Amino acid sequence: MSGQDRQAHDGAAHGGRRHKRPSTGTWKSKLVLVMVGLAMGIFGMAGFVTAIEWTNRTEFCISCHSMKQNYAEYKESIHYQNRSGAHAQCADCHVPKELGPKLVRKVMAVNDIIAEIKGTIDTPEKLEAMRPVLAERVWKYMADSDSRECRTCHSFESMNLAKQGTAGRLKHPEAAMEGKTCINCHKGVAHKIPSSKDDL
Repeated sequence: MSGQDRQAHDGAAHGGRRHKRPSTGTWKSKLVLVMVGLAMGIFGMAGFVTAIEWTNRTEFCISCHSMKQNYAEYKESIHYQNRSGAHAQCADCHVPKELGPKLVRKVMAVNDIIAEIKGTIDTPEKLEAMRPVLAERVWKYMADSDSRECRTCHSFESMNLAKQGTAGRLKHPEAAMEGKTCINCHKGVAHKIPSSKDDL
């Protein structure tokens, strides 16, 4: 069988179709698209994480006029200045460390932006009028999360009861056994408690 006959026979055996190899340009184009997609994904994720962390800075929090008085209160608290030099930032108490809860908290922060635009607490008088509502909201959030943000720094297991005052030595073991959470006892550690006892 001659070479031409063999080619004709092979073509007939395959239904007259010949397999085409993909051109070099096609797979190179796909590879470039995949690489561009990966690069955009990496840069997008890095930008997103950077934005999240940038908005966790205390400087960002107090850039809103409404937060000036809250910040002044915090500076008078033990979380700002203490004998051990531990210095909690706004996000340490108000933003979870885990990504999922952190994103939920960031979505909830839209309410803070709306309040800033509306001027809900932009004067000391407005803040005092709203303090009971705001305090209850934060206390509920903390109780529902088992004081998650507090526990990133504080835990019953790492407490040295011998170095605590009488109340702490008595109450902390009791609280641990009863499954109490930090906010049950520690309201007002960074911000003023509403003045009226009826508000609590």
